[in-house]
Amino acid sequence: MSGNIEKEGGLVSRPPLLVGVSNYDYWKSRMIAFLKSMDSKTWKAVLKGWDPPVVIDKDGKPTLELKAEEDWSKEEDELALGNSKALYALYNGVGKHIFKLIKKCVSAKEAWKILETVHEGTPQVKMSKLQILTTQFENLRMKEEETIQDFHMTILDYDNQFDALGEKIPEEKLVRKMLRSLPKKFDMKVTAMEEAKNISQMKLDELVGSLQTYESVANGRSEKKNKSIAFSSKNNEEELEDEEESNESISEAMVLLGKQFNKVLKRMDKRPRSNFKNNAPSTMRSNESQGKPKGDEKSNLNRNIRCHECEGYGHIIPECPTYQKRAKKGLTNLMMER
Repeated sequence: MSGNIEKEGGLVSRPPLLVGVSNYDYWKSRMIAFLKSMDSKTWKAVLKGWDPPVVIDKDGKPTLELKAEEDWSKEEDELALGNSKALYALYNGVGKHIFKLIKKCVSAKEAWKILETVHEGTPQVKMSKLQILTTQFENLRMKEEETIQDFHMTILDYDNQFDALGEKIPEEKLVRKMLRSLPKKFDMKVTAMEEAKNISQMKLDELVGSLQTYESVANGRSEKKNKSIAFSSKNNEEELEDEEESNESISEAMVLLGKQFNKVLKRMDKRPRSNFKNNAPSTMRSNESQGKPKGDEKSNLNRNIRCHECEGYGHIIPECPTYQKRAKKGLTNLMMER
């Protein structure tokens, strides 16, 4: 039931439930409002207290004898009713374990003081809590991942804790605390507000509204910048990938070209030489007709072949050492450049 009350706000006709030390401040504020909503005498019974009426002697002095309820006056009935309402609300506003602390109480004021002392402590304990709370409040800073709304709720939570311990924080102190506790990304906004407005007259809600507007605009700009950076990074990655793929393709093509070039050289080395015989000079054909040995014939044939690469004799271009050396060097340089 406590979870539902805290989550949904509870019913108007039902008092808030105190479930432990952690939610006492929250419960206390709501219980005060609940008691005041019943009628003025109910809340006054908590503030002033109530004692059962006693018999008055002939001299008009109160005695120790309790007055019978049927003899109570109208005013005494009303005061008793206010105390009963307040006490009944307190009984129904606490759990079973806490109820044991106040079940013997006759007045609502007595029950209220017991709950207050148990959860807030004695005056000495209150002072100690105030000192600890003050230190925590002074060291409070807004985190980078926090929003203005979240930090505003934190400020209000501290304000409520101070109020529960009897210490009221001025509005100006809350405003200045928030301005001093903001991250560096709000420095420009804080400086502009301090120069343009009177901080001592500014309300905390007004400050929060202005900061939320600035925060929204700053976040929008940051998102656009991040999207632009992400888009540029993606394009650069795609360009690098395309360049790598292009380099790989060129390298593969160069390797294939080298293999094909070697095959051409081998084929040309194996090509028949008969065409050179037919095109040989007349002196070579005459030697052949005179029946010279074949070895001499081949030697004479090679000596008369002229290379158009080096202008020498005895070989053709594919067999030319100068040509082969220059071709291989050019291929190697081309592959190194890629």
